[in-house]
Amino acid sequence: MSRMMLSLLLLTAPISHTLGVTDAETEIQLLIHAVRESGCDFDRNGTLYTAERAAEHLELKYARGKRYADSAEAFIERLATGSSWSGEPYWMICDGDKISLAEWLAEQLEGSRTQ
Repeated sequence: MSRMMLSLLLLTAPISHTLGVTDAETEIQLLIHAVRESGCDFDRNGTLYTAERAAEHLELKYARGKRYADSAEAFIERLATGSSWSGEPYWMICDGDKISLAEWLAEQLEGSRTQ
């Protein structure tokens, strides 16, 4: 996890607690933030999008499907794995390497929890 993400987590934890935001919601928002800041391309249904557009798409999916994401793992599995329309997986393309978004997010989540 980058220092910026760790700082964001440390800053938002007390605010989140005060506002009644769950730890899961904080982790999900950090995952979306990691996508936004990744600088990677996002392949959705064969079309490439910027990291910013990918984050916007994930925010929309989370807003619509929040009830299905009671943990960061559930968010990844149920909402961020792929297209509910086509069934195709989402991909991150970072420095020429292609990895499924689900795997990329799982790595980010694991990294954030070991910091």
